[in-house]
Amino acid sequence: MGITVNGIDELKKLAGSDLGASEWIEVTQERIDTFADATGDHQWIHVDPEKAAAGPFGAPIAHGYLTLSLFIPLFTELLDVEGVSTKVNYGLNKVRFPSPVKVGAKIRLVGKLASVEDVPGGVQITVDGTIEIEGGAKPAAVLQSLSRFYA
Repeated sequence: MGITVNGIDELKKLAGSDLGASEWIEVTQERIDTFADATGDHQWIHVDPEKAAAGPFGAPIAHGYLTLSLFIPLFTELLDVEGVSTKVNYGLNKVRFPSPVKVGAKIRLVGKLASVEDVPGGVQITVDGTIEIEGGAKPAAVLQSLSRFYA
């Protein structure tokens, strides 16, 4: 699954291309709890299933930043760039969380390689990403990711 390119020249040819969709992954309570432990964010709406069941969403929900952090493993299913020395995350633009991800929901990434621009020693890519919730009317996250690939 996904697209593999060899080097920066092949990557440049993909500018403007749809990258497709990743596989669905389930957001479990265990993943949410692990993220809470890693970040120190133990708000009840994430980690207390009983209290969250009576809360505004009827179940625990994933942290928005947990959903965002899953962009990278989901993105690696869409595009693999070989023949480069270094790959780095450069930043994000326009991040929004239109809908919460309830525990047990499945999410996936749909991506488009919006642009590939030259930077000293390599290129910077801009990916328009939508993290969808299986069966959801609204996405969990809409974002623009910036990554750099160096020759």
